[in-house]
Amino acid sequence: MEHPGAGGPRDDRRDPVAAVSAEADEHLIREVEKVAVALGRMFPGLCEVVLHDLRDPRQAIRVIENNLSGREVGDSATELGLARIADPSYPSVIQNYPNRFPDGRPVKSTSIGIKNAAGQYIAALCLNLDVSVLSPVTLALSNLVATDVEHREQPLENLRDRNARELRRTVEALAAERGATPRSLSRDDKKALVRQLQGEGYFDGRDAAQTIADLLGVSRATVYNYSKQRAGT
Repeated sequence: MEHPGAGGPRDDRRDPVAAVSAEADEHLIREVEKVAVALGRMFPGLCEVVLHDLRDPRQAIRVIENNLSGREVGDSATELGLARIADPSYPSVIQNYPNRFPDGRPVKSTSIGIKNAAGQYIAALCLNLDVSVLSPVTLALSNLVATDVEHREQPLENLRDRNARELRRTVEALAAERGATPRSLSRDDKKALVRQLQGEGYFDGRDAAQTIADLLGVSRATVYNYSKQRAGT
């Protein structure tokens, strides 16, 4: 069985062990080929998927699915492929590195080296994502979620539910943070709690002041009085 190697054609018919190894390598690459084709067809027009056969770097490209770079099957290996051929300890995965297509479009690339049982790189699966297609989408989404900078220091409103049940849970939680129940809080703690509720917009709810008064065991007038006093007074 004759199969091309990194240094040119090799005749494995004289070496049964080499022939078995070459057959195993070919089987492995054929399996990776299925992955390359499936990935490329999953992202049409967006992600180029290339399978390099590193056994013959002069004609390395074995599969190019969703071709965005203009290369062809049979083209030579890239610098990464040559680096892996020269050094089996070269990183197996190079993830999300910046790249460019020949026409200048920006690319995000990932290269995955494939080793055989002997620990030698025999193939590389490369994914090249055309980020120029995504840039307008990213800009549109950024504009969609952007907020007005004019009122950045303080929110104009809080979308939290302000009903009595939510208010009761909040008061009980704030009191628990102080190691007490709402009614057992000290005067200063009740005052601080009322001020906090006011700052978070809970007084906007209907009958909120009366609900707070009932929870704290004070009068409604006292709640309003607390809300107007500064902390520490």
